[in-house]
Amino acid sequence: MLHVGMNIEDKEKLPTEVARVLRPGSPFGIYDVMRTGPGDLAYPVPWATTADLSAVAEPERYKNALRKAGFTVTAERNRRDFALAFFADLRAKATAAGGPPPLGLHLLMGKSTPEKVQNMIDNISKGRIAPVEVVARKL
Repeated sequence: MLHVGMNIEDKEKLPTEVARVLRPGSPFGIYDVMRTGPGDLAYPVPWATTADLSAVAEPERYKNALRKAGFTVTAERNRRDFALAFFADLRAKATAAGGPPPLGLHLLMGKSTPEKVQNMIDNISKGRIAPVEVVARKL
């Protein structure tokens, strides 16, 4: 599951539905932006224009929901440093090219892309959020 959970409020139902369609022993991976520290998020961000449209949660909430749905959590990795390097590289490439590439995030997010990306970077830099990988296996 890639960058979906930030838009799903019911974190407990999500793995229950996944477990329903997976065979025992099947792996399930989540790569989502998750809450990693205190503080109000700066909006807009790529997945939400305001706080009431965002469903960011802590890794512990995901892991607890997975366990309750019949999974065992096998790995977790905070990808904060990777994300900051990714956005720095994205900015450098756009600056060198004189603007964004023909295909990119700006096509999905529209004119507010620079503000959304900057807020995302600021939120990650301040330790409020980070992309986090959680890997589980259905029992």
